[in-house]
Amino acid sequence: MSFFGLVGASPIDYFFWILLVAAFVVEAWAFVEAIRTPAASFVAVGKQTKPLWMIILGVAFLIGIGGALNRLQIFSILPIIAFVAAAIYLADVRPKVRNLQQQGGSRQGPYGPW
Repeated sequence: MSFFGLVGASPIDYFFWILLVAAFVVEAWAFVEAIRTPAASFVAVGKQTKPLWMIILGVAFLIGIGGALNRLQIFSILPIIAFVAAAIYLADVRPKVRNLQQQGGSRQGPYGPW
């Protein structure tokens, strides 16, 4: 038996393992992006605090490692929850925080600077 437990596995097993690895990449990307983002940016855009996002994404990252190493059951709900948490961060929080950082935190109203 190999390290990943995929020797003699069916093509469907390989397919799901590739999905788990891809989900891990997304979770790692979200975790690294959250680490790099200043804490004040989260509050400024009206999202949850950085420590809360770090906990959520850190747990998602650990679950992703377990899924990528094939140590979790393939149909476990945990890798799905972890991926959804990372996807929410990348699709909702990250764009708003990056937009704020690109503006430099300048005083912007809905129709321009004020």
